[in-house]
Amino acid sequence: MILAGGLSTRLYPLTKQVPKPLVPIDGEPNAIHLIRYLREYGIEDVAINVHYLAGMICQRLGDGSDYGIRLHYLHEPELLGSAGAVKQMEPFFDDTFAVIGCDELTDMRLDRVIGFHRERGALATIALVHADDVEHYGVVILDEAGRIVEFQEKPRKGDEKSHLVNTGVYVFEPSIFARIPPGAFWDFGKNVFPELQRERAAFFGLEMEGAYWCDIGTPAEYRRATADVLAGRVKLPGNARARGFPSDASLGIGVRIEGNVRIGSQVSLGAHARIVGPSVVGDGVEVGEHAAIVNSIVWDGATIGAGATVSDSIVGLGYRVPAGALLSDAIVANEPPAAG
Repeated sequence: MILAGGLSTRLYPLTKQVPKPLVPIDGEPNAIHLIRYLREYGIEDVAINVHYLAGMICQRLGDGSDYGIRLHYLHEPELLGSAGAVKQMEPFFDDTFAVIGCDELTDMRLDRVIGFHRERGALATIALVHADDVEHYGVVILDEAGRIVEFQEKPRKGDEKSHLVNTGVYVFEPSIFARIPPGAFWDFGKNVFPELQRERAAFFGLEMEGAYWCDIGTPAEYRRATADVLAGRVKLPGNARARGFPSDASLGIGVRIEGNVRIGSQVSLGAHARIVGPSVVGDGVEVGEHAAIVNSIVWDGATIGAGATVSDSIVGLGYRVPAGALLSDAIVANEPPAAG
């Protein structure tokens, strides 16, 4: 199951107009990258909960057949937390199952996590990665057998008891549902996992050594993940063109493209425009003459006016940067239409 019901306020104002499952990584919604990732491990039936801008998500992802899966939607009129959402899909899960958040970007071997989970006879397993700086993460402490014995939430530097962080990639047995009350707001991190730890249940963690993982839910991490994809530090399933530009892009005279750059479909780059990586220019973007995009992400349909400079910034869907403007270390996006 992909958890996708939240508002993603950490990415405001970008996600005031676009739901977080559709936040693009290298030109495609991260939810599509996750679906392809799950399909690589033989998973053909995927549930996803939707709430905020649900119609946009359903329209973009469809029934999943374009990606070789069957997609099953849970429409939540009221969000009930991570565990509460999964509880509502209880009849869907009759065997070992995986849960992943739509903020996650990873290449970890999911089959290894599932294999470890089954070998240990686990009820619940969390995939973990090592991080040097753990101040912004949930830290997990294991015993010698890999059983989870303690959590620390965002410990201050020097107070951390471990450098293993919770990735939000979980594997469960259906018996986990007995620990989630129906119709209640219930969270894995705040409710289910502490209870499993207290009871010394079969609750394990597995460090995924060498795996790539990033939570793209903050602007800084979103930009880091984009740069990592462009640099080839992580390969997205089914993503044949991480960099470069397509044949339908229009390039004016004197255009300069430097470093790791991905240009989307039907992009127009005016004369003497300059694109410096790591940068992604989404589909249908218009870049005026002598404009520059440096180390930035420009979403689909945006316009960068003549002579404008966009540096170390993120430009939202359909946003117009005026001619001659200077954006530096900025996030700009259109406000959604007023209701009614």
